[in-house]
Amino acid sequence: MTRTTRPATNLKPGETAPASGQYVEVQANGKRGHEVTVVRGEPMPPTTTAGSTYTLVDRTKNLSGGVRPKVKEHKAKE
Repeated sequence: MTRTTRPATNLKPGETAPASGQYVEVQANGKRGHEVTVVRGEPMPPTTTAGSTYTLVDRTKNLSGGVRPKVKEHKAKE
């Protein structure tokens, strides 16, 4: 099964963040506003001006909520 995710652009306040990271507010005229930190799965916060949206500018680089690499188990010698 293929899972499609919504791109992290033009997110409106209240929509669910598709990825954890820093989002910048983009006003209707294209001017950039403040940045906010949002965790994946949480709702986007209210914007400072009507008609603004959020765009992901810096995705979180940790493995929180993502695919974790396989870790080799070490067996204790008896």
